[in-house]
Amino acid sequence: MPPILRWTLALAVLGIAAGWLLTRPQGFEAAALDGVSADVAHGEQVFLAAGCASCHVAPEAEAEDGAPRVLSGGQRFASPFGTFLAPNISPHPVHGVGGWSDAELVTAIMHGVSPDGAHYYPAFPYAAYGRAEPEDILSLIAYLRTLPESDVPSQPHEVGFPFNIRRGLGLWKRLFVPEGWVVDAARTPEAARGRYLAEALAHCGECHTPRNVLGGLDTDRWLAGGPNPAGEGRIPNITPGGLDWSESDIVAYLTTGFTPEYDTAGGEMVAVIENLSQLPEADRQAIAAYLKAVSPVE
Repeated sequence: MPPILRWTLALAVLGIAAGWLLTRPQGFEAAALDGVSADVAHGEQVFLAAGCASCHVAPEAEAEDGAPRVLSGGQRFASPFGTFLAPNISPHPVHGVGGWSDAELVTAIMHGVSPDGAHYYPAFPYAAYGRAEPEDILSLIAYLRTLPESDVPSQPHEVGFPFNIRRGLGLWKRLFVPEGWVVDAARTPEAARGRYLAEALAHCGECHTPRNVLGGLDTDRWLAGGPNPAGEGRIPNITPGGLDWSESDIVAYLTTGFTPEYDTAGGEMVAVIENLSQLPEADRQAIAAYLKAVSPVE
């Protein structure tokens, strides 16, 4: 074999090996949960803050007062990369996640990796949930296990080549899943709590921050709004450079859905407010304090 071919083959093998290593899924060690306790009542609060029902309740399902939500999935989320369908995350042992261990669920929620080692698409906001405390996620899982089962099978995503090659998401994660917080200027304990809620559990940045051509968040324009991925309208700028509401205005909006101008929330924010309004008022005040601490983007 000519030397040039040997070098080409060697470089190709090295490139494949490097790509395989760079894109490998990162798991979660079950031993890391040793000594971590779960609380079902607290898990319900985490469930509300994280907005799980907003995506995973079937689109045609109607809420009944006081009735637990059935997380059978099926909602569709259009994007420039394809259409993603929310899966069944009810406790059903076959069609839901009832057969998964706690460690497998923590790995899925915080690292975006399935029990069989496949990367999840970032339509599932694991990039935000990865900032959460394991105790909160374990409590969330304990609460999920109390909800009704659904035998509705999860539907496949409608994603074409090359985005249907999930292994490539390992590289996407290395590029765009952040380490640490986006906003450092949480000057008070209240704003720090708001940062935890907004950047981790409620994943506000996933909708309110513009994305680059590869779908990564442009954190230099954190919460500055941008085009709706579904192609309809724009998601608003909620930094102090785009939102001149007072903290009390923000709290009132997150509680009632009414703006200071007596307009009402629309679109996905209706479900967000339905969830956040059930949290303690101190949490909504914390989110408001955090939003006022974010760097303004005009």
